[in-house]
Amino acid sequence: MKNHTHFLKLLDYTPTEIQQFLDTSAALKAQKKAGVPHQLLKGKNLALIFEKASTRTRCSFEVAAHDLGMHVTYLSSGSQMGKKESIADTARVLGRLYDGIEYRGYGQSVVEELAAKAGVPVFNGLTNEFHPTQVLADFLTVQEHFGHLKGVKLVYMGDARYNMGNSLMVGCAKMGMHFVACSNKKYFPDPALIAQCQTIAAQTGATFSFCENVKEAVTGADVLYTDVWVSMGEPDAVWSERIGDLLSYQINAKVMAMAGPQAVFMHCLPAFHDLNTGIGKEIFDKYGLEALEVTGEVFESPQSIVFDQAENRMHTIKAVLLELMQS
Repeated sequence: MKNHTHFLKLLDYTPTEIQQFLDTSAALKAQKKAGVPHQLLKGKNLALIFEKASTRTRCSFEVAAHDLGMHVTYLSSGSQMGKKESIADTARVLGRLYDGIEYRGYGQSVVEELAAKAGVPVFNGLTNEFHPTQVLADFLTVQEHFGHLKGVKLVYMGDARYNMGNSLMVGCAKMGMHFVACSNKKYFPDPALIAQCQTIAAQTGATFSFCENVKEAVTGADVLYTDVWVSMGEPDAVWSERIGDLLSYQINAKVMAMAGPQAVFMHCLPAFHDLNTGIGKEIFDKYGLEALEVTGEVFESPQSIVFDQAENRMHTIKAVLLELMQS
């Protein structure tokens, strides 16, 4: 990627460049499966800044870096960034010590400032606004399942105002796909971002639809996609409002049947598909629900490809690291 130093959002990349990431991911995945070593970044060092907790993002960055021969340092509460030290100063310090920096946290402005000051490649592991490494994994998974991206109809159900709704809409615009946001209209994406994506779509053939009617939205869909209804960092008080607004947009067996037998179910995880155990038990006890954004029946069905997505986080992150950090 000679024209790029950082990986901050898919808006920064052309369709050809996004496809290059996917092609590199597929090649690296094949090498991993065949047991072929590929320590192409041997000796380089990567700092991982995590202000938000993670399973898939942290593990994927660490395994990808190790496979490429890199060393990683994980920073969470141990970092002084935003406490005793400014973002700019942290960026300049880490840029002197490391060959690359990953950031997972809150505002997009933080990762953008890190990129502006660090002097080394910076990678967005998630912000409130965008989650580009997740969408690369999603698109690799769709490509593996359907054989192509162009023309695929992806329906995102739930709260489409934040990182997943935004990034999937941008990705679909770039790759000529059909994006549908299905939700209560107050959860539709930002109009300014919609307009930006429509400009891109004029060149790629992508289409967009924003729909409150579930049957209308999902009929003929190739992918039904959802995410948790309350994002990390939001107050507990929003649970009641979100459940009231979004329960009718739960992906269940009836909704999958509306889409048709060709449809697959996708979720970036973690998912509230079983509220009887763990963190979901409190919600189960309070609201008497068995599941939230997706039922266990769908989550565990043959149409669910969520664990293919989870694995592909590592392969696509590895491709991003390699493309931007290889000398």
